[in-house]
Amino acid sequence: MVTLTALGLLVALAASGAIYLQTLPGVGDAPTRARALLARHGGIWSDAPPPPKLAAAIVSVEDEHFYDNWLLNIIDGVGRAALATLRRDGDPGGSTIDQQLAKQLYGHGVGLGQTLREIGLGVKLALAFSKREILRMYLNVVYYGNHLWGDVAAARGYFGRSPSQLDWAQASLLAGLPVAPSALDPLTHYRLAKVRQWHVLVQLAANGYLTRKQAKAIYREPLGLR
Repeated sequence: MVTLTALGLLVALAASGAIYLQTLPGVGDAPTRARALLARHGGIWSDAPPPPKLAAAIVSVEDEHFYDNWLLNIIDGVGRAALATLRRDGDPGGSTIDQQLAKQLYGHGVGLGQTLREIGLGVKLALAFSKREILRMYLNVVYYGNHLWGDVAAARGYFGRSPSQLDWAQASLLAGLPVAPSALDPLTHYRLAKVRQWHVLVQLAANGYLTRKQAKAIYREPLGLR
């Protein structure tokens, strides 16, 4: 009886979710919106595949379940929304990458209703585009501080390199900036940026991209900031 009741609740929730998604805007225009957003901020659009090191660092620190089944990512997003509501302090330290992209492209606000809208739009993005396409759009529209929008401008501005040429030290530093681009500005708040870089490196090790020994060695490498 309990099992049937639980199953009925799950079906009802799924049906309600499907109906809710139908009320949200379509996301087929996401690439156009991403290009327009970057153009407004003077960024440099790239159609190249996501640079491996920067992509790994961003995913590890922002959304380690990004490559999992999209349903798991929904559960993760709903959990974060619930935590934000309980704490009453907004987003509890970062949404999923799908959700963050939805915020950038379709607007964002505060409150549970807005968060659920962002989750819903993130789901629609996940269903409409491949992981590679979503990550490419995300990297193109993220703000890295110092008037640098998108990974191309950020890699060139901070290091004089293209995103694909970044080493692990540079990629891990860059990946840590979007959470607080001004407070973590490596040109004016170097020590704080290094603390954040270490957090990114720890996450890279936790997700199997690096060993802990490699992470420690990379942390000590020069960054070549311009």
